[in-house]
Amino acid sequence: MVLNELGARINGALQALSKEPVIDEKAVDALLREICGALLESDVNVQLVQKMRQNVKSRINMDELASSTNKRKVIQTAVFEELCSLVDPGVQPWTPQKGKQNVVMFVGLQGSGKTTSCTKLATYYKRKGMKVGLVCADTFRAGAFDQLKQNAARAHIPYYGSYSETDPVQIALDGVAQFKKNKFDLIIVDTSGRHKQEAELFEEMEQIAKATKPNNTIFVMDGTIGQAADAQARAFKESVDIGSIIITKMDGHAKGGGAISAVAATGSPIEFIGTGEHIHDLDKFSARPFISKLLGMGDISGLVDAVQDMHMSGKNKDMMENLAKGVFTLKDMRDQLQNIMSMGPLSKIMGMMPGMSPEMMQGFDADESTRRLRSYMCVFDSMTETELNGDGAVFSNER
Repeated sequence: MVLNELGARINGALQALSKEPVIDEKAVDALLREICGALLESDVNVQLVQKMRQNVKSRINMDELASSTNKRKVIQTAVFEELCSLVDPGVQPWTPQKGKQNVVMFVGLQGSGKTTSCTKLATYYKRKGMKVGLVCADTFRAGAFDQLKQNAARAHIPYYGSYSETDPVQIALDGVAQFKKNKFDLIIVDTSGRHKQEAELFEEMEQIAKATKPNNTIFVMDGTIGQAADAQARAFKESVDIGSIIITKMDGHAKGGGAISAVAATGSPIEFIGTGEHIHDLDKFSARPFISKLLGMGDISGLVDAVQDMHMSGKNKDMMENLAKGVFTLKDMRDQLQNIMSMGPLSKIMGMMPGMSPEMMQGFDADESTRRLRSYMCVFDSMTETELNGDGAVFSNER
């Protein structure tokens, strides 16, 4: 059960309550039974589920509800608040400041998606207007520098690494020094993947931290491990000063909800969640918007941020002047399609819109829609300036 399916089941239970002719103790129990069953299937810890059930029941006073004009709303609000509490660690993660030189070190187990997450985070803050650089201090895994180099080149982000230097501490020092000299706002250091029992790699991680003095250490965790994330997060927290956590692979596994709730239970701040393989598939995590999107209520704040990241105020000046004159050219249409594509996958944008429930999203083929948009862009790129600045009438005349 992936997150969309979990949201669909919880949504279905809430909709079933809306159809009940009488809202009584029996109807509330049926609702909670369905929601708790969905959470357990998503590998949420049974004790956390039991606690959530008790909290919802304590929020709902059936005697007071008897005189309430909107019982369904009261119950739905109680469920929403407790679901938020379930995934909310109650701690705010550290965030880099533009204009300052921020150093971030990535740590995590092998195969957790750490190197890919480095590029995703760099792209995220690049869209915020920051000058970002990547440093590959992973000399343990063969091909680690090649992977980071390819990802960084694709995202147009400066990077630093070495094929000859074998000391990861020296590479990290040199890379951070070079980017600081060039006045970069954010420097991301990727370290070797490690296992809990590998004492040497833990020592290497501590040496890099001591040498580069990072402002924040981000632990990248595989979301497919479910509630086992609890023990992993606690173990790393005891070994190194973890500032925030990124949970990856949340797009296609049954245990995603279990991982989030388990990490939240440790009190570790979750900063981002990885929701796919594309470079834009990294979502800022906040409990209320996350649950809101899960239940198909949208995420207006996330949608506003996505639009602001496009910096459209200067770009759209010509188009606004054209629209004021009643003119909309093919060039304006191309620019708007480019703006849409720069916001990331269409499925992600649609998920932020209120009313787009998980059931509605199931039949939507985001990859096919993106392919169609790209084919339109190829058509626009083949046009001359005269054709682009026209309204398409020239093509009608050719017929």
